[in-house]
Amino acid sequence: MLKTAPVELSSAEFFNRVCARLNFDVPRALVDPNLIPQSGDAGTDHMLEIIAREQPIRPAAVLIPIVDHPEPTVLLTQRSAHLADHAGQISFPGGKIEAADASPRDTALREAEEEVGLDHGFVEPLGYLGVYGTSFGFRILPTVARVKPGFALTINHSEVDDAFEVPLSFLMNPKNHQLHSKEFRGVERTYYAMPFAERYIWGATAGILRVLYERIYLT
Repeated sequence: MLKTAPVELSSAEFFNRVCARLNFDVPRALVDPNLIPQSGDAGTDHMLEIIAREQPIRPAAVLIPIVDHPEPTVLLTQRSAHLADHAGQISFPGGKIEAADASPRDTALREAEEEVGLDHGFVEPLGYLGVYGTSFGFRILPTVARVKPGFALTINHSEVDDAFEVPLSFLMNPKNHQLHSKEFRGVERTYYAMPFAERYIWGATAGILRVLYERIYLT
């Protein structure tokens, strides 16, 4: 468990910081094989270097939908158990960037509507986080978005088993950020986990949430 004291931000302060610190410039590392996304963990960075040499880049985009309740929440999904990649895991709405998508932001919006029926009219994209690399060869560009309450979801069960909300304050509290580790080709790598009730949030989803915390909450 990380012991860093939590930073208190009001809803308005959080969204103001997001707007001030993020933009829609697409990082070159999303598609450039010579640029390896940096995680800050030596073992993970070594793993990403190996993956970059062995697999073609798989650009992807996800939406971080932050619902603008008086106490904001993050809308997450549980992927269907039959999927080839990350089956059954907690995830953000998102997927591979298609040639027809005008931008990674449009990919994220399209996937959110396809997976859970989140209507674009409720979503205000605010900016991109940095590129996040995974052990499956994906390079993920997250779009942080403010979501107006009142939407109705329609779950696409071919892709998603469930959708649910977790308080932003829980996910942005470093005391809830667990560091786990496992070996990858003889090198120890670490990853984040943020268990919430019966939900086990870990891997890329927890890692991206940690990036959001570091980018917005740390000065």
